[in-house]
Amino acid sequence: MEQKERRSLSILIASMIIFGTIGIVRKNIDLPSEVLAFARGILGGTFLCAFLKARGRRFAWNSISKKNLVLLILTGTLIGINWILLFEAYNYTTVAIATLCYYMQPVIVLLVSPIVLKEKLTVRKIFCILTACFGMVLVSGVAGQVSGGSQPIMGIMLGLGAAALYASVVILNKLIQGVPVYEKTIIQLFSAAILLLPYMIPHGSLHAYHLSTLGIIMLLMAGIVHTGIAYAMYFGSVENLPAQTSALLSYIDPVTAVLLSALLLKEPLSLPGWIGTLLIIGAAMVSEIG
Repeated sequence: MEQKERRSLSILIASMIIFGTIGIVRKNIDLPSEVLAFARGILGGTFLCAFLKARGRRFAWNSISKKNLVLLILTGTLIGINWILLFEAYNYTTVAIATLCYYMQPVIVLLVSPIVLKEKLTVRKIFCILTACFGMVLVSGVAGQVSGGSQPIMGIMLGLGAAALYASVVILNKLIQGVPVYEKTIIQLFSAAILLLPYMIPHGSLHAYHLSTLGIIMLLMAGIVHTGIAYAMYFGSVENLPAQTSALLSYIDPVTAVLLSALLLKEPLSLPGWIGTLLIIGAAMVSEIG
């Protein structure tokens, strides 16, 4: 392995670990989910703009057609709503369960791809779908195996809703051609933030909030570290790595979330929960890498 590839591998792993800690950060921010999503979009987008400028690059507006701009704004809106649902899921159930629900996204893509993308539903794909669904049954604790939230079923539904929205973003992103990744992400992040305003204003989400010092630090981390820096690290590394390597290492994110949920937040999974975790992550990995 070349030195450049080894460095990219290390950066990608670091970005996945950062993504995997977003649930821990959210637990320490006493803000409504829509406000946190708005701040994440603004801070992350601003950081990536500064990152491009520091690299001596101008924003490539000439690479964005009207059709792509509409799709970018649409996907940005879906990303913003997706964040709200995921952050709310953390409030109702454990970080581990919410994250695992979120990582049903590849399975949802498999499920709708025959209709939307006209892709053939193979035996392997059907096996992955059934395996992940069985794993979700174990993780969800329908027989009372898990605890950790006042309304865990609501948290599970919110997490699955976030996964469905993220699956929609993945599918729509396939229609966006010729837009550089940083420009695409910047537009999506700002769109996510700006288009949350019509939701925030009537819900009274824009009045002043009194955050503790820890809350302010965590808010800046969510916007700058977990969005701006982590996205820059991710996109900068995947350019130099095989697609299958990137897909495989992306599952460091949910593994990190599950382990930290148990170690730091004392939100352990039962044995059926751990089995379900392995089934979900394994099925998603096979579906993407295959």
